Amino acid sequence: MNDLDRCFSIAPMMDWTDRHCRYFHRLLTRRTRLYTEMVVADAVIHGDRARLLGFSPEEYPLAIQLGGSEPAKLAEAARIAEDLGYDEINLNVGCPSDRVQSGTFGACLMREPETVAAGVAAMKAAVAVPVTVKCRLGVDEQDPEVALDAVADAVIDAGADALFVHARKAWLKGLSPKENREVPPLDYDRVYRLKGRLPHVFIGINGGIATLDEAEAHLARVDGVMLGRAAYHTPDILAGVDRRFFGDAAPPPDLRDVVAAMAPYVASVLATGGRVPHVTRHMLGLFHGRPGARQWRRILTVDAARPDASAEVLFRALAAVDEVAVSAELEPALA
Repeated sequence: MNDLDRCFSIAPMMDWTDRHCRYFHRLLTRRTRLYTEMVVADAVIHGDRARLLGFSPEEYPLAIQLGGSEPAKLAEAARIAEDLGYDEINLNVGCPSDRVQSGTFGACLMREPETVAAGVAAMKAAVAVPVTVKCRLGVDEQDPEVALDAVADAVIDAGADALFVHARKAWLKGLSPKENREVPPLDYDRVYRLKGRLPHVFIGINGGIATLDEAEAHLARVDGVMLGRAAYHTPDILAGVDRRFFGDAAPPPDLRDVVAAMAPYVASVLATGGRVPHVTRHMLGLFHGRPGARQWRRILTVDAARPDASAEVLFRALAAVDEVAVSAELEPALA
């Protein structure tokens, strides 16, 4: 994996970036690096691997994000993930949920750089694929100038191949996980200063990046950009990524072709016991801001949830979008 492979990626997001979401995103961008939701090392070792770790070959390039703090377990989980074909192992040092606090991993590890380094070193010794870290600026009362440097130096010394920084602190006391994605102020300059101090280390930035223009501006200062909520809620912006950031000559995918390509995937999910909403919930924002977006969301929310729903619901929703778009085009002529 080279630096270009990492320059644009979609952040790991709990309950969102599952395999269905990733398959959909891959139809919009062939080059963007995709990440799984965080999977706890114990679950990788002892859980249902087909359910937790399964993916489609079309999802490559693909990284798994692990949660945990015990080096031996992280190493074992990393070996399992590598054997399954993941391209990268990423360690979560940023999630602020109650679950990770009770398990002393995620953002809690910002207070324990030596523990993070031990986990990275163990995984590096266990696998040949890159091992990376995603962290916050700090937690609670920590000074970001001190806390971020401490974690960065520790993991780089341990052999980490890249560090991605969510440019906010996490408040473990008093804020929910959702609030921790929105309330603590963004401090991009702190990440820029880290990059300036570590010019030969791959530093990526994450948090509050809403457009490709913003992503490009960040890439003038750091090595990589991770989009989270913007990629999920307005996925159509991903269609412009390959040309803009990877220099691909092919035209951006047509959104209607993407919808058509999702139909056989939905059918395959139904054939294995899944339901249409398991897939279509990730597609609600595809026509965000365009004529027919409301009809698209309504059909994929209401009709897709019916017990007899099939992949046909995608074409019905797309027809509704086209009908509104045609009406919008004719309206000036009829006025």
